[in-house]
Amino acid sequence: MPRHPRLCWFALFACLSAAQANLVASPAAQSDALLWSTGKIHLPGGKVELQLPAGFRYLDTASARYVLETVWGNPPGQTSLGMIFGPGQDPYGDSAWGVFLSYEEDGHIDDRDAAGLDYDQLLRELQTMAQQGNLERTKNGFAPVRLIGWAERPSYNARANSLVWAKELDFGNPEHTLNYSVRLLGREGVLNLNAVSPMRSLNAVKSGMAILARAAHFTEGNRYGDFHETTDHVAEVGIANLVAGGAKVATKAVPVQWASLPHPTDKRWLALLVVGALAAGKFWRSRKSARNELIRSRTANSAREAHET
Repeated sequence: MPRHPRLCWFALFACLSAAQANLVASPAAQSDALLWSTGKIHLPGGKVELQLPAGFRYLDTASARYVLETVWGNPPGQTSLGMIFGPGQDPYGDSAWGVFLSYEEDGHIDDRDAAGLDYDQLLRELQTMAQQGNLERTKNGFAPVRLIGWAERPSYNARANSLVWAKELDFGNPEHTLNYSVRLLGREGVLNLNAVSPMRSLNAVKSGMAILARAAHFTEGNRYGDFHETTDHVAEVGIANLVAGGAKVATKAVPVQWASLPHPTDKRWLALLVVGALAAGKFWRSRKSARNELIRSRTANSAREAHET
């Protein structure tokens, strides 16, 4: 598994049993065999639970894969911990949006640098990198993607250990695209919630994502506060890298070119949005917090002292 956010999702294939959640069938499930779950959801891996409020429905990994590949036309291999649709949403509407869940266990994220981050500077650097990436995309016959700006400026809630941000993207269509992200920090990993929609859905997506962030909980022993400095791994990246590096999300699609999104009313959507991670794995690594270095050094020393005693 990678040691920092990359252009991929990390997931386990598993199906929830009836004992784990209340199962209800959607109208579309009659033809497409989708099985919806409501209420309390135990995500694969056992580290996160969801308590979905009324109106929110969950698709397990198998059903989520079916939606991604069969309903929305994404290439095979796109996996997640499942998908969530809010009230009145399903995979079949022209403007439907869903939330993709994934988990990355890259180590404990030190959040002490969050208050001092310059998100305006980060945006400028991301826009520069997007422009550089567009040169290669154009060379390969793909349409350029323009990062307009923050649809929601990044903000970190130290009490909830949650990070929220959203980007406005221009694919050369009449309506811009919203890429909305939430990161929930755990003991040694991060729960990712990603949603893509037309910009007109910003308020609905923002509201729904806030509800889901409160509905998700790390299980006992896996919470951010359960971190053990002397035994647990500390991630090599910080809060800024989560914004800069983890941004591969899926949209409704047929498998056409990967960098040209039709108008949202067109059913022929692009397979993947790759935004803000053009150099994942090295962007911001040169700027990682000196505090992270200090923590890793202190962790190693403490572990050695404990072993010697």
